[in-house]
Amino acid sequence: MIKTKLDAVPTVTPDTLSGIVFKQQDLALNQGPDHNLFHINRLEDVRKDMTFPLAPHRKTVNDFILVTKGHMVRMKGLTSYQFGANTFFFLPAHQISLDDWMSEDIEGYYCHFDTNLLTKRWQKQELEIEFPFFKFLGEPLISLDNETLNQVKPLLERLEKEYTKHRHDSGDIFRIYTLALFTELKRATPASLRTTPDRFDSAAPRFTQLYKNALSQFIYEKQNVAEYADLLHISPNHLNKCVKTTTGQSARDLLDEMILLEAKVLLSQTDLSISEIAYRIGKQDPSNFGRFFKTKMGITPKEYRQVD
Repeated sequence: MIKTKLDAVPTVTPDTLSGIVFKQQDLALNQGPDHNLFHINRLEDVRKDMTFPLAPHRKTVNDFILVTKGHMVRMKGLTSYQFGANTFFFLPAHQISLDDWMSEDIEGYYCHFDTNLLTKRWQKQELEIEFPFFKFLGEPLISLDNETLNQVKPLLERLEKEYTKHRHDSGDIFRIYTLALFTELKRATPASLRTTPDRFDSAAPRFTQLYKNALSQFIYEKQNVAEYADLLHISPNHLNKCVKTTTGQSARDLLDEMILLEAKVLLSQTDLSISEIAYRIGKQDPSNFGRFFKTKMGITPKEYRQVD
């Protein structure tokens, strides 16, 4: 079990990727003038500078990895995924993650991008609704057949080529080719994982995804539904209705799931005492935290830490 300080679960920006993800402050990543919005490197180029497993962290930007050769193990939240060639892994912003292992022969692409890259000149649409593989709690993997892979690889090659030019007018190129890539991948996403537009009122999935994103960003600051409703400028009843319509769960259920996720990360990845963790996640009385945790997990926080 990895034991780290609390600040080993940091929020990483494009400017701090080198020091935290690659563990080198002076790593010479290929960074163009728009690297805060869009950044792409070859996996084989960055693999040699990575020491596994990485520390758990969050990024302020979305990322995706395409493996074309080799294998890797990556975690989204506390779920571990092992995948190999012809597979994309998508990670939404502010999700806890870590890269656990990459084979030495790995090849492919490692890309980070800000949502604003895709919404700068068009009516804003929620990324998680338009492209289901970016849902915060969704399935991160897309496996491609050879035909689809041959269709998307030229898009990545074009993005990489444009990125290496270090031009100041590349934003539109990044935007257009990234949207084309995601549109191709949306076609390859199993129908069961797609959002069905005519199944819900359009506001319901949108506010549900906004709520999930807000939970990931503010869970240590806000621990009741009313605070999140206020953040989203809707009433608690309306937020709960949207969440219930979209997921079948209540807004409180999702809030408790996020608190539980954070508690499990802190129990697994830090040396904080159980009392400190209880206070950190808003359960000021350790006994209340213990009851909450056991109700959800079937074991106490202490037992979970020992098993892990």
